[in-house]
Order: sequence, then C-alpha cells, then structure tokens
Amino acid sequence: MYYTMKYDSPVGMLTVAANEDAVTALVLDGQKYEAEHLPRAARLCAAEEAPLPLKKARAWLDDYFAGGRPDPARLPLAPEGSEFRRRVWQALARIPYGETTTYGALAETVGGSARAVGGAVGHNPISIIIPCHRVIGADGSLTGYAGGIEKKTRLLALEGALPAEH
Repeated sequence: MYYTMKYDSPVGMLTVAANEDAVTALVLDGQKYEAEHLPRAARLCAAEEAPLPLKKARAWLDDYFAGGRPDPARLPLAPEGSEFRRRVWQALARIPYGETTTYGALAETVGGSARAVGGAVGHNPISIIIPCHRVIGADGSLTGYAGGIEKKTRLLALEGALPAEH
C-alpha cells in the first residue's frame, strides 16, 4: 500500500509518497515526470494518520526549510530506478548541504557521460531530500531542474549555495 501527503513549502506544494517502510517519492507540484514518480493508487493522509516514513519526511522537511541541515540518511528512502540511476542518486545524496557539483563531476564519480548523469538526475524521484538541485552546469549555470529553475534558485539560496553570478 502506498500513501501520500501534501506539504506546503516555501517553494510550493510538495507531494511525498511512501509505503509502510520508506519514502518512495517527493515531487514539486508541476514537476516534470511527476506522474512517473507518484503511485497511481495511494491513500492521501493527513499528518496525524500518516505512516512513519511520511511523518519522518515531514520532520525532515520542517528542519530543512527552517534552515537546518538534516541528513538524508536519517530517512528510510526507496527510490525506484535502474542500477545506474540509483548510483547517481546515491552520489547526489553525498553532495553536502550548501555545496554544488557539476554533471561532469558526477559522471566521473559514477561512470557514464554527463548527459546520462543528467538524465538520471532529472528523473530523481525524491527531490530536495536527494538533492538534485545541487547539480549545476560546468559553467556555473543553473540548468536542468525538473522542478523549474526558479525553485532550484530558491533552494540553493536557502542553502547559501548560489553561484556568484546569480
């Protein structure tokens, strides 16, 4: 069984999905690939009736948007994807709060081309918690965020990680 909850954040409404054991998706409303990440048959939960993974996700998001530096390892996460995509998402989770990296640097870490890494980053099913917003272009440009560049900019600003020209 899958469950979802809505979370009203400073970057807009988020939908978090989970099963009894782990968070499976976190998408921004209108995010590219949103339908691909959210389970079709899921029960929308109020905060008080949510299963533990959703309650933990809410606490994590509360901490993050309050300026804290919550560790993604504190949450049970179960993103679904190919082995390559999961390797990329694991590498994303290791990008420190307030720092950025490039698609090329990620490609050197996980293997494959920057383009293939970009595709995996774009299909990250657990946005924000698995911080795909921390990946920027080789020239420092804020490219390629499925949630939209404005939201990427706001997340990086929250973390104090905006490249100098922004």
